[in-house]
Amino acid sequence: MSRVNWRGVDLNLLVAFSALMETRSVTRAAEKLSIGQSAMSHNLSRLRSLLDDPLFHRQGNEMLPTARAIELEPVVTQLLETIASDVLTPMAFEPSQYQGVVRIGLTDYAELVFAPALFDVFRQQAPHCQLSCRPVDRVNYREALKADQVDVVLGAVETHDPTLRMEDLYTERHVCLFDPVATALKSPLTLDDYITTPHALVTVDGQLSSPVDDTLKAFGCDRQVVMGSQRFLTVRHLLSGRNLICTVAELMAKLDMFNTTLAISPAPVDVSNFVIRQIWHKKHANSAKNLWIRQTIHQTVRQQVQDLRAR
Repeated sequence: MSRVNWRGVDLNLLVAFSALMETRSVTRAAEKLSIGQSAMSHNLSRLRSLLDDPLFHRQGNEMLPTARAIELEPVVTQLLETIASDVLTPMAFEPSQYQGVVRIGLTDYAELVFAPALFDVFRQQAPHCQLSCRPVDRVNYREALKADQVDVVLGAVETHDPTLRMEDLYTERHVCLFDPVATALKSPLTLDDYITTPHALVTVDGQLSSPVDDTLKAFGCDRQVVMGSQRFLTVRHLLSGRNLICTVAELMAKLDMFNTTLAISPAPVDVSNFVIRQIWHKKHANSAKNLWIRQTIHQTVRQQVQDLRAR
């Protein structure tokens, strides 16, 4: 097969050819395409050169197609229809008919707080789909997105990578969680309560300190961290019946997954908030499926935040 010089091929010439076949007139074809007659004449000249055929010859006031033009007409028509329907028209996506997998990368926090609600909503909208919750963190989430291991990432992550896009969903704040009987404390906690009661710490990297300790030092005081765990569930179980305080994300503290008598208090010291975002690869920005996933996550997370904060 001979190589085609694609630099010399302008797909607009196919549109001009189609208009000429329909109208049999340079003037009427130009009017149909809203271009000047001289521009249409130039298009015809380029077509003749490109296809090595006169394509049309004048007979009276009409341009009659050559045998080559008549042969090409159904091919060009099919090409233009294919481009219009398969390339230029966004693919439709119907969640109720989707039978594939929805893959969401979730940090530990996001999975604990949102996975059940996401499951309910996705299965309601797409009864035949499967939901795959894949663990990610601040280090590996980029690789998961770029390798198409997940459709979207949800959690306390952010990116400046030009190949990724992100949306802020809400800002999480912190509260203190404790057993009011075992600690003999009540809400709201005072600063003295906070620094004289031992602390359990939810820690991602194993460190037994956090920016809270820097804030306390600025006040000339400190706290006693006696236990740390990467798992919030472990810490929450630990608090019951023990003289301990834990500073945790508010929505975690309000999850209705334990029948406990733990109390919640505003933190008596400034604790930095953090933003929960969803992140996706820009190559999927206009994908109907990915857009549906992102919209569903957006709506579900916002509703879950509203419901938990109302407790």
